Amino acid sequence: IHVSLSGALFLLNSTFLLTEWGPTVEPDWVCEFIAALMHYSLLCCLTWMAIEALHLYLLLIKVYNTYYKCYLLKLSLVGWIPAIIVSLSLSVKNVKQFYGVTELTMSDTNQTNSCWITDDTYFYSLNLVYFTLIFIFNSGILMAVASSICKMKKKLKTNSKLQASASRKSKGVPPRFSASCQSGLTLLGLTCLMGTTWGLAFLGSGYVNYAVLYLFCILNSL
Repeated sequence: IHVSLSGALFLLNSTFLLTEWGPTVEPDWVCEFIAALMHYSLLCCLTWMAIEALHLYLLLIKVYNTYYKCYLLKLSLVGWIPAIIVSLSLSVKNVKQFYGVTELTMSDTNQTNSCWITDDTYFYSLNLVYFTLIFIFNSGILMAVASSICKMKKKLKTNSKLQASASRKSKGVPPRFSASCQSGLTLLGLTCLMGTTWGLAFLGSGYVNYAVLYLFCILNSL
């Protein structure tokens, strides 16, 4: 699952580097192909983040009766299924073109051409709805995991032997502080892994704000 998510992210970042180069070349189908490929990789990233959350739920919350036949194959079919969505969008090119050169307006009124979705209705009705559903699902799983970690932490506190052992290993650092840091880092890692930091995308609609853009790139690079 981690490898598939990494592959989707690599494809997304690679195609993103080509989005400003695409409008400068001929023929037009090059930019259309780049836009469709980036849209496909974006949807795959979001889907694999949801699968990460689902797998974490099975491992940490449900625990029992979590064996499923051909589990990874089924997850792979779901994870890469956005190919159907993008293929259908490309197939109706004669009726309406969804991918191509689009104009991006920055907050300082500068404008640049990029290869992306050209139809705003299609963009908002598919991307934002798809992202919102996954964001709500992943956030719910993250809260459930955080609650589970807190319960485990309380159980550890009741065991004096474990506390003494943790104190010796931490070399003078209070066990309570050490456990809190560990729990905090765990939740931070899971937050990045399940894509909840992508919620900044809601703040990037319309004019692109540089502060949000940099924060989005830094957090999601983690």
